[in-house]
Amino acid sequence: MKNTIRAMWTGALTLGVAAMFASPFTASPAHAEDKVTLGVAIPTADHGFTGGIVWWANEAKKELEKAHPDLKVIVKTAANAPDQANQLQDLVTVNKINALVIFPFESASLTQPVAQVKKKGVYVTVVDRGLTDKSAQDAYVAGDNTAFGRIPAEYLAKQLNGKGNIVALRGIPTTLDNERWNAFTAVLKNYPDMKILDAKYANWNRDDAFKTMQDFLTRFKHIDAVWAADDDMAVGVLKAIDQAKRSDIKIVFGGAGSKDMVKRVMDGDPLIQADVSYSPKFIYDAIKLTAEARLAGNALPPTTIIPSVLITKENAKQFYFPDSPF
Repeated sequence: MKNTIRAMWTGALTLGVAAMFASPFTASPAHAEDKVTLGVAIPTADHGFTGGIVWWANEAKKELEKAHPDLKVIVKTAANAPDQANQLQDLVTVNKINALVIFPFESASLTQPVAQVKKKGVYVTVVDRGLTDKSAQDAYVAGDNTAFGRIPAEYLAKQLNGKGNIVALRGIPTTLDNERWNAFTAVLKNYPDMKILDAKYANWNRDDAFKTMQDFLTRFKHIDAVWAADDDMAVGVLKAIDQAKRSDIKIVFGGAGSKDMVKRVMDGDPLIQADVSYSPKFIYDAIKLTAEARLAGNALPPTTIIPSVLITKENAKQFYFPDSPF
């Protein structure tokens, strides 16, 4: 099953990998390393998506170290931004890394610590949550955050016939959250009869989303749809709706294509009618691309984006992997 999951997402990177070895980026001043010690800095598995991130990172470590004797991968997980910043110092001074793949806990607070690592001569690949200063990185690998915000907005506008009240739950203040939010609101500007009643950060967390949705339900007597912007947050939203026994809400749109939400789409759940793909496997891809490029003395393209796709009942089986961690 792991190979099936991996095959599903590898195709999206094929063009990017080809470009890496055929483009001017291979002429970067990078040099082949006799040995590559690659640090991986990621958030702790505090919800389903980051659980998938941790799982895929460790899969990458196991498989790549087996395939490449001159490669050592060190995976560090952090519960908050200060912990991750401290771990970066340890990776440089104690572990002597010469390459880094980082999924930043936050964007702004990690930008300077990552920049300091790059100044030490370490090759830096940033994943998903971008930094506020791109000069602090060598490469960026992520899902399509613009599509992640645009696709739900287009779907809700169509399903609600361009009219309705919406509440939204955002993630953690990061560049990717801003990209998603900007794309979502840009679509709705074309629908003056669709109103966003409120939008609050719920930290991609089920419990926080439950509390946020409780607040929305208390303050707003009629809500047509919820953009939960994450499948874990959608779980909290659904719990709040159920407890409040509200029947006005027609659609809850999450995001990332978790197996539980995709199963709901497949089963025809009246509230979970669609989702949008955004697999945590991109951490595996980022680690693999970075490790193999550094071993060969190559550099990655500045940006590699993995497409996001609308998941509906018609195509949901393609995105359903019951044995996956997310």
